[in-house]
Amino acid sequence: MKNISTTAELKEAIQLMEAQKYVHLQEMRENFSLTWENLKPANIIKSTMNEIGSSPYLFNNILNVTLGLVAGFLSKRALMIGRSDNKSKKLLGLVLQLGVANLVIYAPNAIKSFFQNNFGKREKEIQAG
Repeated sequence: MKNISTTAELKEAIQLMEAQKYVHLQEMRENFSLTWENLKPANIIKSTMNEIGSSPYLFNNILNVTLGLVAGFLSKRALMIGRSDNKSKKLLGLVLQLGVANLVIYAPNAIKSFFQNNFGKREKEIQAG
């Protein structure tokens, strides 16, 4: 900044600084408003859902976990172990449920290839025969 020697220059410098202060204050208010909107729980959930939907890797992981939990639950129910009063059967059912769930969650490609190899061949044989 240059040296101020007259009162007119001083008044001009003060007005310039007040204008800059007003501009900075407006920018700060806008930034605060944007930050406030982004931190609302509804907006956080909405942005998270958009992120999940746009990321195929994350969507596949959520799908695999859901399928694993459902498969584990259904395997336990299919053997009717969950309705037993025997504690060892309940423990066996829980171990089975966790094992099936982990298998589906951590090895989905192996399961897909197993079904494609076993059931895909039969389907081809039926179509060829």
